[in-house]
Amino acid sequence: MTERVVIVGAGHAAGQLVASLKQKKFAGQIVLVGDEKYLPYQRPPLSKKFLSGDLPAERLFVKPAGFYDDPQIELRLDTLITKIDREGKKLRTESGDDISYDTLILALGSRVRQLPIEGADLDGVHYLRSIADVDGIRSELENKKNAVIVGAGYIGLEVAAVTRQLGLDVTVVEMADRVMSRVVSPEISDFYQIEHTNHGVKLRLSTGITAFRGKDRIEAVETADGELIPADFVVVGVGILPNTELATDASLDVEDGIVVNDRCQTNDPNIYAVGDCTRHPNAIYARQLRLESVHNALEQAKTAVSNICGDEAHYSQVPWFWSDQYDLKLQIAGLSTDYDDVIIRGNPADRSFACLYLKNKTLIATDAVNSPKEFVQSKALIANRAKLDRDQLANTDMQLKELLE
Repeated sequence: MTERVVIVGAGHAAGQLVASLKQKKFAGQIVLVGDEKYLPYQRPPLSKKFLSGDLPAERLFVKPAGFYDDPQIELRLDTLITKIDREGKKLRTESGDDISYDTLILALGSRVRQLPIEGADLDGVHYLRSIADVDGIRSELENKKNAVIVGAGYIGLEVAAVTRQLGLDVTVVEMADRVMSRVVSPEISDFYQIEHTNHGVKLRLSTGITAFRGKDRIEAVETADGELIPADFVVVGVGILPNTELATDASLDVEDGIVVNDRCQTNDPNIYAVGDCTRHPNAIYARQLRLESVHNALEQAKTAVSNICGDEAHYSQVPWFWSDQYDLKLQIAGLSTDYDDVIIRGNPADRSFACLYLKNKTLIATDAVNSPKEFVQSKALIANRAKLDRDQLANTDMQLKELLE
């Protein structure tokens, strides 16, 4: 019987875990351990409204402080876990304390991928993953002129949009030949490249970097062809890595993420894992996935808690993501990997349209730009996995939901 649940991690998933345990009337002790000093908070706004100053820090928190003011909940913030003792069912902290558990939930999240190049340790070189990271970047925004963003994924382009709107000269350097190349089609990349260029962002595509130059502080970014791009500060956004070291050391199954089943359970029945750090089965795509997604983190948290509380649940969801850049909201439903056909639904010139991805005449993903209706209705079509008529999908006089009938 589970009388004590310990959650390691204090991100979005961890906040949902505590909320779901309370909703399920879990009667035991809940211990939440986080290595930051903050209560569980949302990360997506960090590169958007929090960076711009439009969102105060207190609005980042998943739940207000009063929510955790409960004798059932023990908070262990600013605490680093260094070891999982599976046989003894306890955790070891960096300070040498032990924390016992009946059921352990790993919500370890991920960390930024760092650039191992000369000058990487110069002042003014930033990454963006935490509140502290954003505080450091925001300190650069006054009395600075030249911002260089390394990486043209979601984070890089969101930071570029914010800094450009704040009046800085912005250059984005990307090794690939188009922006967001890992996650969207060339059609969507072209649209966003035009938007950023129209806003005054300088895009340097198919461009690698070899060094950050400066004495004690960044002064320039050196490209592979020897050019020096002036930089008062740099933000690097070149991907993230799952935090799996604790799991590996505890001999849990790890393969580009902590391997879990559709109940979010690891190969140890007393240990669950949720969020960015997991690799899990997805019945819709019939393969194992690791997702960097708030939706995935929240739904896995709910699934894990249901199973811990005796209500059997199996995780099977259409993945979805979003990105805010300028006045454009990109909403992505599904995964477009291995598509063999693309349909543009609507007119990109209207700045409201959708890109539909098909494989074997089946809708597998949709990128919706300022088009929430197409996004919502696509999710049901993707889950249905039905063969669809290409002309009907392209016909904007017909709503996508009609194709379910």
